[in-house]
Amino acid sequence: MAGKGTPGTALLAKQKVPHTLHSYAHDPRAASYGLEAAEALGLEPTRVFKTLLADVDGSLTVGIVPVTAQLDLKALAAAVGGKKARMAEVAAAERATGYVAGGISPLGQRKRLPTVLDSSALGFETLFCSAGRRGLEVELAPQDLVRLTGAVVAEIAA
Repeated sequence: MAGKGTPGTALLAKQKVPHTLHSYAHDPRAASYGLEAAEALGLEPTRVFKTLLADVDGSLTVGIVPVTAQLDLKALAAAVGGKKARMAEVAAAERATGYVAGGISPLGQRKRLPTVLDSSALGFETLFCSAGRRGLEVELAPQDLVRLTGAVVAEIAA
């Protein structure tokens, strides 16, 4: 299964974006997918980012924050010009992105959603995020992630 591509990896290849895939054996009992990835790959957890979906004033919005942080819903709403945000239902997130929870990539989502990347990402030469499947991370430059997702960069981690 680790050899199969995802919509996210297909997008990276099509756009000729430099990236590296990192796979690991996912443990279904892991309490945190992101922290599991950091530990399994021997990475500093602040460089591993999770993709979360929130409902901002009735519209799904993607927030990308370090796995060590929480998504600041108020800051996310403000970053996209909204008033109120709440975490999206898992089923709605999976439907909109085409990915399963724990493997939602910010890249290659079924629908292009407003996206906000936490500003801490710009402090790294490369960051890690889900490639679109549990047990598969992609390493790429934060600037490439911003360009491919059309992301706004703002302080959204709490």
